[in-house]
Parts: sequence; C-alpha cells; structure tokens
Amino acid sequence: MATIQAKICNLLGFDPKRQNWRTEVLAGITSFLTMSYILAVNPSMFGILEGMPQGAVFTTTTLVALISTLLVAFVARMPFGIAPGMGPNAFFVFTVCISMKYSWQFALTAILIEGIILLLLTLTKLREAIVDIIPNTIKKSLTIGIGLFIAFVGLQNAGIIIRNDSTLVTFGSITQGSGLLTIIGLIITALFVVKKIKGGMLWAILITTIIGIPMGLTNYQGLISFPHSPAPIFCQFEFDKILTIDMLVIVLSFLCIDLFSLTGSAIGVCMKGGFADKDGKIAGINRLFIADSLGTITSSLLGTSAACTFIESSTGALQGGKTGLTALATALCFGVALILSPIFLAIPAAATAPILIILGLMMFKSVTELDLEDMSEAIPGFITIILMPLAYSIAEGILIGIISYVVINTICGNFKKLSPGMYILAILFILKYIFL
Repeated sequence: MATIQAKICNLLGFDPKRQNWRTEVLAGITSFLTMSYILAVNPSMFGILEGMPQGAVFTTTTLVALISTLLVAFVARMPFGIAPGMGPNAFFVFTVCISMKYSWQFALTAILIEGIILLLLTLTKLREAIVDIIPNTIKKSLTIGIGLFIAFVGLQNAGIIIRNDSTLVTFGSITQGSGLLTIIGLIITALFVVKKIKGGMLWAILITTIIGIPMGLTNYQGLISFPHSPAPIFCQFEFDKILTIDMLVIVLSFLCIDLFSLTGSAIGVCMKGGFADKDGKIAGINRLFIADSLGTITSSLLGTSAACTFIESSTGALQGGKTGLTALATALCFGVALILSPIFLAIPAAATAPILIILGLMMFKSVTELDLEDMSEAIPGFITIILMPLAYSIAEGILIGIISYVVINTICGNFKKLSPGMYILAILFILKYIFL
C-alpha cells in the first residue's frame, strides 16, 4: 500500500515532506468553486443553438473539465484546472454558428482538426517556443485584458450592457429583471470576497439563484439526478466537408483564436500562480499545453468548444496548492457535480454574471505590474488590454499587441528588445489579417 501511495504521489509531483496534502486538497476544492460557474454558463450559451440540449451540454462540459483536469494532475503535475473556456465558446456560438451561419456539427469538426494541430505544435515544442518569444509586457497585459473581457461578458449576460444600433452597446436596466438580480448578486459576492470566505463565489451564486426564484428568473427542477446523456452532441462531425475551403478557413480561424486564447490563459494562470521567473519564463508549461491540447480534442468528441486552462484556477495556487494533487481534487469535484445537474441548470445567467465581474477585477490587478512610464512598453500593453473586450476576442488583443510591440520598438530603434522570432511572429500575424 505504501509503495502504491508513493507511486501516486510521484505521478502527481507531490512530496509529503515538502507539501501538505490537506492544503493541496482544500486548494483543489477552492479552484473548483471558482471554476464551477462554467457549468451554468456553458449550457445556457450553447443551448441557444438548435439541437444542443442544455442537459447534454452540461454533461459534456463537466466531463471535459473532469478528464482535462485529470490530465493536468498526472501529465502537467500543476495545481490548475482545465474546462471549456470563456472566449472560445463565445467565438464558437456567436461568430461561427450564428454570425457565419455554419452548423455546430461543422464547427465541432473544425475543433477536432484544430485540436490535433495544437497537439502536434505542442509535441514539437513550437507552442513553448512562441511563449518564450512573447514579450513579458504582453504576457502581463493579456492577463489584464482577459479580465476585462470576462467582466464585459458578465455585464452582457446580466443585461446591464445591451446591444444598441447607434452606439453598438448601451446601459440596460438595473431596476428589474436580470439587471436587478445581478446587482443583488454583485453585492453578495463582494461581501464574501471582502470577508475572504472560502467558496464564497459559489455560495454567492447559490444565494443569488434562490433570490431569483420569486423573481421568476430561476427555474428549479430538483437537487440530484442521473447525468443527462451527451448522445445528441457526441461525435457529431461532418467529415464529408473536411476537404472544403470553408473548413480550411474555419479551422485556421479557430486555430488563430484558440492557439492564443488557450496559450494566453495558460501563461496567465502560471504568471498568477507564481510559476514564472522574473523574466516570464515558465518551467514545465509544455506539459500544461499537452493537457489543454488533449482537452480540446476531448471537447470536440463530446460536443463543445476548446478547453483551456482556467485563470480562475490560480486561486488554488494562491491558497497553497503547488502540485497535481490540487488538480486531482478539482477533477474529483467535477465528478461529483455530474449528479447535481438540476442545481447548475437552474442557475440563471444573472447569478453567474457577478462572478465574472469580480473575476475580471482579480485579473485586472496585474495592471500594477506594468511599466507605464516606458511608452514603448505601455502602448503595446494598452493595445493588448483594450482590444480584448472591445474586439470581443482574446486572440485579437494578443496578435495586435505583438504587432504593435514590434513596430513601435523597431521605429524607435529599440532593436535589443526584439528577437528574430518576434519579427517572424509579427510578419505571420500581419499576413493573417491580409489573407484570412
């Protein structure tokens, strides 16, 4: 028994002499509590598409998180969680399926191909090479930009920010309906965060959901049930369209978006969790890339968008989690969540919106680490940050941010800041905007 336990500890990178198992497990539970909103958000988002039942999407989302986070535990041996991410899911639903009018089956086929390409890029260590090339300022800025993006999504889900034909977006109502419930939830969430109550975010979601019952915004249908079958969306591919120009365009679009969304999230969580050195170098990040690449392939098979390292799971590292044992605890929590689908499916968007807004703030705090006095650093950093929410794309912020960094520092003669790889990236990104 002792030998088996020692082998498991070794697989998880856990050393009983250096780490405390109770701290690691509690950190894993904390990560789950901050990630769990995706179990409510993802079904409601994909449920917009005809033929994707919310129950099936809930099961798929939970299984992807469970499988992918287990990969983090045993492959990456890091204290983080992976699940279908905010950003990739919005691009899948609103851009590819609704705006471009492709079927979700077509999109899943593209995700499968993209996941295989991501895995090849990871195994050849090209993704890790790209991470090393990205300037430290852009790495810090992308964490801030993702925070603003997540907060913007939360405000939209709440109906506080709504579409307007004249100004694109405008202020919605906060005195009734979803807007009012979001404000109530934001006050509750803020209280729990200020008081540093563990699991406060999930408690805030549950309390806000209960308040939504008399308001007619919460549709409660029970506590426990067997998991919904993922059959309606499982392995639903359109292989007959693989060799079409449309498929090539969508695969390249997903690859450009998800490569830098997933890579950006992984960098952000490692930076936030203290796994980067002073120069922004992250040891072992390639193992984390393997986990999210395999997670993306799993996502396509089960029927959802690309899986990414959740920046929220850095809360586990901040709670003392250092090894794969933390990720294992997080994964097991997702396993338990499978039978709690009625609870998560009853949660209205207005109950999860406050969490997204507060998480945005937590990520925005990294702005204090930027050098705002050096304009050759500050301008590209600001462009990276502001484009993510305004362009509704994490990837676009990174791409334009890197292009601007190279252009500004080149014309200013700061050649020592720029490596050959950065010039190559900038040229490739410019070509992407010209031809895609």
